[in-house]
Amino acid sequence: MNKKQAIALLLLIGTFAFAQKPIFTTAKVKAATVYFNAAEISQTTSLNLPLGTSEIVIKNVAVDLNESSIQIGTPANVTVLSVQFTNNYISEYETDTKSPLLKRVRDSIVLVQKEIQKVNNTINSETKTIELLDKNQQISGVNSGLNVTELIKMVDYYKNKQLEIANTINTLSEKQQKLNETLQKLNDKLEIDTSKEEKTSSGKLIVQVMNNVAGAVPLEISYLTNNAAWTPFYDLRTESVSAPINMMYKAQVVQNTGIDWKKVKLTLSSGFPNQNNQAPMLSSWFLRNDIVQANYGYRQKSKMNQLQGRVAGLAVDQEYKKSETEVMAAPVLAESSVSNYTTVEENQLNVSFDIDIPYDILSNGKVHSVSLKEIKLPASYKYYAVPKAENEAFLLAEIADYSKYNLLRGEANIIFEGMYVGKTFIEPNQTSDTLNLSMGRDKKVSIKREKVADKSGTKFLSSKKEQTFTYDITIRNNKKEAVELLLKDQYPLSTNKEIEVELLQSDSAKVNAETGILTWQLQLKSNETRKIRISYRVKYPKDQTLNL
Repeated sequence: MNKKQAIALLLLIGTFAFAQKPIFTTAKVKAATVYFNAAEISQTTSLNLPLGTSEIVIKNVAVDLNESSIQIGTPANVTVLSVQFTNNYISEYETDTKSPLLKRVRDSIVLVQKEIQKVNNTINSETKTIELLDKNQQISGVNSGLNVTELIKMVDYYKNKQLEIANTINTLSEKQQKLNETLQKLNDKLEIDTSKEEKTSSGKLIVQVMNNVAGAVPLEISYLTNNAAWTPFYDLRTESVSAPINMMYKAQVVQNTGIDWKKVKLTLSSGFPNQNNQAPMLSSWFLRNDIVQANYGYRQKSKMNQLQGRVAGLAVDQEYKKSETEVMAAPVLAESSVSNYTTVEENQLNVSFDIDIPYDILSNGKVHSVSLKEIKLPASYKYYAVPKAENEAFLLAEIADYSKYNLLRGEANIIFEGMYVGKTFIEPNQTSDTLNLSMGRDKKVSIKREKVADKSGTKFLSSKKEQTFTYDITIRNNKKEAVELLLKDQYPLSTNKEIEVELLQSDSAKVNAETGILTWQLQLKSNETRKIRISYRVKYPKDQTLNL
C-alpha cells in the first residue's frame, strides 16, 4: 500500500467514524393544525452537517405519533435515508442541554439531600443510644448490688450522658430544619426556572441522512399525533326577543403531546385525518334473516336521529311554523378584533379556521379556550311549551339560512337579558332549512296544567269500563311585551280494536290524528291570561288495566 492509499484509507475511516456519532438537535413547534381527533404538528430545527452520511437525533417531538405520517423537509443537497421514532433513545453522546444555572441548582439539591440523609442517620443513632441507656439503667438499678455512693455516680453518669445526647439531637434537629429550608428554596428556584422553559418531551426521531455539501442545514418536520383535539363551543347573548343573537364562535382545545406549544400558528379543522379513506363498494344483498338486522339498524338509526334532533330535550316537530314577523339584524359578520384575525375556509370535506394570533397551548390535558369569530344571527323568536311534561315555557330562536355561518355541532352558553340561563346544544347537521336554538326557560310566561275533577271520572258499563279525562291549561304572559307561544299537548291512541279513544274537546287545536298531538299557535298580549281545555274518553274491557 502506497502513501496516498494509506491517507485515503485513514480519511475514509475517520469519515466513517465521524458519521457514526449521532448529531443531536432540538425541534421547536412552529404551527399546529388541530382536528377533532388528532393534530398535525409542524416543527423546525437547524444544525451543521458534515459531508457524507450522518445520524441525526431530533429531540422534543410528540411522545406518541403516527410514524407513517412523519415528513422531513430538507434542502436539495440532503437526502433522507430513513426515519425512526422512539421514546427510549439513550446515547453516551447525548449531553445535557439545560442551562448551567439550572444544572448547578440540581447539583446543589443532590448535595443537600445527601446532607439531610446524614443528619437523619445521626439523629436516629443518637435516639437509639438514649433508648439503650434507659434500658441499661433500669437493669443496672435493679440487679447492680451497688452501694449508695456508687449508685449516685452511676445515676450522674447516665444523666450527663443523656443530657449530652439530647443536646446533640437538638443541634442536629436545628441543622435538619435549616437543610430542609434550603432544599425547599432550591426546589422553588428549580420550579421557577423550569416554568420559564417550554416543556420538552422524551419523543425523538432518529434520522439517517446523506449530505452532499457540508454546512448548516434547516429541517422541517411534520407528523400526526392523536394526543390533541378540539370541540366547538359557543356563547349566545341576546338582550330581548326583539334583538339578534350575538354569537361568539369558540373552540376548546386540549393537547397532551408532551410538548408545550408556545406562540404557535394555530389552525382548527373539522376533519378526521385518521379515517378510513377506502371508498365503499356494494355486493349482492340476499334476503334471509338479514332483514331482522336491517330493521334493527333502521330502528337504531331512527333513534339516533331523534336524539340528535332534540333541542334541550324538546322535540320540535315539523308543525313548528315560521313566524310571520322576523327580526331585522345588522350585517351577519360583526366587525371585531377576533373576527379580523380568523380566516374561515370551507371545502367539500371540512371547515377550517386559520388563526393569525399566535397561541400558547400547554401540554397539560386542560381545556384552552380559543375565540374564533363573532356573528350576529338574525333570529325570530317563539315560546314553546309542553305542560304535560314541563310547566314552563322555553324560548326558541329560529335561525334561517344557517348553513352560511359554518356552524359545527357543539354546546353553547346562553346569556339572556344579561343573565346566564344555562346551556343548549347546537345541531346544524339537520335537513330543515332553519335552525332552532333553545334559549332557556322563561318564568315570566307561567303555565299550569290541572285535571278538572268534576269533568273526569270512571263509568262501568255492561262489559266495558269508560274513563273520561279533562284538563285545563292556563297560560299567563307576565312580560311587558306580547309573545307568540307554540303550545302542545296530546291524547292517547289505540292500536287495539277493543280499546276506543274519543277526543271530546280540543279548543281549536290543530289535531294530528296519526300522532295524537294537539298544537295551538297562541298570541298573548302583555299580562293576558288564556285558558284551554282538552278532554278525551277511553273505553276498554273491564278485565284489562291501562296505563292512563
